[in-house]
Amino acid sequence: MQFTLSRTRFDSPVAQLLCAEIQQEYVRRYGGGDETQLGEDDFHPPNGDFIVAFDESGEPAGCGGWRSHEEDAEMKRVYVRESARRQGLASLIVAAVEASAAAAGRKRVILETGPRQPEAVAMYGVLGYAPVTPFGFYACTDGSIHLGKELRSERE
Repeated sequence: MQFTLSRTRFDSPVAQLLCAEIQQEYVRRYGGGDETQLGEDDFHPPNGDFIVAFDESGEPAGCGGWRSHEEDAEMKRVYVRESARRQGLASLIVAAVEASAAAAGRKRVILETGPRQPEAVAMYGVLGYAPVTPFGFYACTDGSIHLGKELRSERE
């Protein structure tokens, strides 16, 4: 299946629909949603970006974005709908998020995930993410996994 990635406003209906689905996934896996505070402006260039993937029929299939966290880009809301999983879409979304962050001058991407998302943990490992110092809302939460990856600029 082919996917089209499109920069999308975080407050758009399609982005909010996918984010609501992500929250339901967290409820299913953890018993509650992600309580990290996100603002509508967090994902606006040049201090952030949000990307939605659409399938061949134009239906939203997944999303992901980044926002500023000090000097880093914090990746948030990487999600692929069940119907589009196991086709490499999550890796495509992560690559697009990384490229956007690098283009904005960020040197590193960081993220938080959890042990009940083994698919995500495995994917990030394959993509070169490694443990970093805990940060953010879940910095002191047992089991929270904090990962990061140095980005290459287009000049390298």
